[in-house]
Amino acid sequence: MIDFIAPVAAWCAALIETIGIGVITLFALYVLYDAIARILKKEESESIFQELRQSLGRGILLGLEFLIASDIIYTVAVELTFETVGVLAIVVLIRTFLSLTLEVEMSGKWPWQGQP
Repeated sequence: MIDFIAPVAAWCAALIETIGIGVITLFALYVLYDAIARILKKEESESIFQELRQSLGRGILLGLEFLIASDIIYTVAVELTFETVGVLAIVVLIRTFLSLTLEVEMSGKWPWQGQP
């Protein structure tokens, strides 16, 4: 049974990682396309820029969540050693820090602060 779990988990981790990369890429392409279309319509550039940053930030946050999930699956199910758990902890901390800073950048407040 154990011999069956590792390859399936590795495949699932790779699939989820691909989804995360795809989400970030598709959001980036969509946001860029939308910004160019709005610039050609002569909309206000400041609002275009702010909405572009917020939409791109949301896409990156969503993609990061998939990438973290894939790292967790791979580490726990495929290659569980003290070294890989340590590397996973560092990667999760870095990605969590990125997520928090992106959230603060997009909303102007910490995630745990309530709505005004």
